[in-house]
Amino acid sequence: MKLLPLLLAAMLCMAPALAGPGAHGPNGEHLDGPAATGGTGVPYLETFTESFELVGRLSGGELSIMVDRYETNEPVLGADLAVQYKNLKARATFHADMGDYAVDDPKLLAAISQPGAHALSFTLVAGEESGRLEGTLQVAEPAHDHDHDDHDDHRAGTRWLLAAVAAAVVIAAAFLVRRLRQRQGA
Repeated sequence: MKLLPLLLAAMLCMAPALAGPGAHGPNGEHLDGPAATGGTGVPYLETFTESFELVGRLSGGELSIMVDRYETNEPVLGADLAVQYKNLKARATFHADMGDYAVDDPKLLAAISQPGAHALSFTLVAGEESGRLEGTLQVAEPAHDHDHDDHDDHRAGTRWLLAAVAAAVVIAAAFLVRRLRQRQGA
């Protein structure tokens, strides 16, 4: 009878291993890989001069750009903004509703969307003021999405093995309990 508590303890210890969620988060992301950096993973750049500060994000089929005055953080609205990458040049369109500038030139976007570091040059003319800002847009290699079915098969195999071990422990404990009862009865 002293083996019954030991048997229950062994079964309770094995239960979390059988019921564990594996190495995936709620959205299927891998929890055993390196942590993501930069929050959204969207390629962006930040640069500034004594007069202006510029932040650009490459997303949604455009290079979206916000420009502020460096000293006051006041948005620079309705200016003339152009971007250059190597021999490609494009003019940004100002969006009054969002207060940002957007570059949607297909050739420029195709070039700066490739993985790597892209040195961009911005020319800004805001009324009587002008400035040239330079920054590097860092575009990461695309994440390699491996087949989750292989990983799920591996987890299923591990769970099966743990279940088999738990069953073996239960059978062995039952055998020992039976044997002890037989000895006590004899």
